[in-house]
Amino acid sequence: MPEALHYTSKDNGIVITVKVVPGSSRSEVVGLHGGMLKVKVAAAPEKGKANKALVEFLAKALHLKKTDLEITAGHTASVKQVFLAGASVDAIEAICKNK
Repeated sequence: MPEALHYTSKDNGIVITVKVVPGSSRSEVVGLHGGMLKVKVAAAPEKGKANKALVEFLAKALHLKKTDLEITAGHTASVKQVFLAGASVDAIEAICKNK
């Protein structure tokens, strides 16, 4: 049975847990890991660069505006809570399959 994304519905969007691997050669979705979306980003983990790269990458991949995404917890950790306004679980699972 395929792994499922763990999420929480909130207001007009969803909150997901993202495991970020900064300093990779390119930004890409790795897949699901323990119910978390695992994403590699090319930016270094310094001065918020990896967080900015994560928001930009997810916004582009999910066809959202950068302002529709907000890191709500884990700003300095590799595991973050990200609020996605107007996003669907199906869209997130689709980017996992198209990796």
